[in-house]
Amino acid sequence: MTELNKRVAIISGGATYIGESIARCFKEAGLRVVIADINKDAGQAIVSRLGSDVLFVPTDISEDEAIDRCIDTALEQFGQIDYFVSMACTYLDKGLDSSRKDWTTALNLNVISGGIFAQKVTAKIKPQSSGAVVFLSSTSARVAQADCLLYAIAKAAILGMTRNLALLLSKDGVRVNCVLPGWTWSTPIMDATGGDRAKADEIAKDFHLIGRVVEAEEVARAVNFLCSDASSGITGVELPVDGGYLTLGPEGKINNESKLAE
Repeated sequence: MTELNKRVAIISGGATYIGESIARCFKEAGLRVVIADINKDAGQAIVSRLGSDVLFVPTDISEDEAIDRCIDTALEQFGQIDYFVSMACTYLDKGLDSSRKDWTTALNLNVISGGIFAQKVTAKIKPQSSGAVVFLSSTSARVAQADCLLYAIAKAAILGMTRNLALLLSKDGVRVNCVLPGWTWSTPIMDATGGDRAKADEIAKDFHLIGRVVEAEEVARAVNFLCSDASSGITGVELPVDGGYLTLGPEGKINNESKLAE
């Protein structure tokens, strides 16, 4: 982990399994962390586990006033903001059966609210002439997946937002990058497999060069890197943390090998 020396980060949607991993990674690197999330119980539990220099601020990212309160609280508590990690999202997606309300909700929570939060928080970061924003997109932004429409479209939009914000904020010394997690051992995979890690890895091995799902800590280390001075020459990029899922392609390593052997 790269040292971040008492700098301050806000993580939207941070009261999640991956969010906690990012917060822990940041804290171990010397960072002070603000977790912004609508889930009060989960957020407070994370603070209890991580201890000092980690603050939870209940935040509904769909409300501008809530975003403003979160930013103001961070400044009051820590005196500065250096980084913003945008990972709040909804998995609302009914594919072709999605209603207009579903579309509006999904795009509002997955794209627009993250953009507004970035707009507001970078206004506080820009005067420092340094800082970083990291969006969490998904491998769903790059490949077609069954029963996935709204989520994939929203995550693809985040790629465009990353590139354009990187350009718009470059004159202020603020770097903007994006991490694309693949199948990660986190709440969605846990729910899908009943918490059976061995089952998750068994299913994943045909589609991932590393032969397993990605650890949340591996996503966290990528976010840490993109915020740190070690990545000072990197902006506007998409960094997959997917165990080789996108590199391998849709056919899968083992399935492909078996076809060649036939």
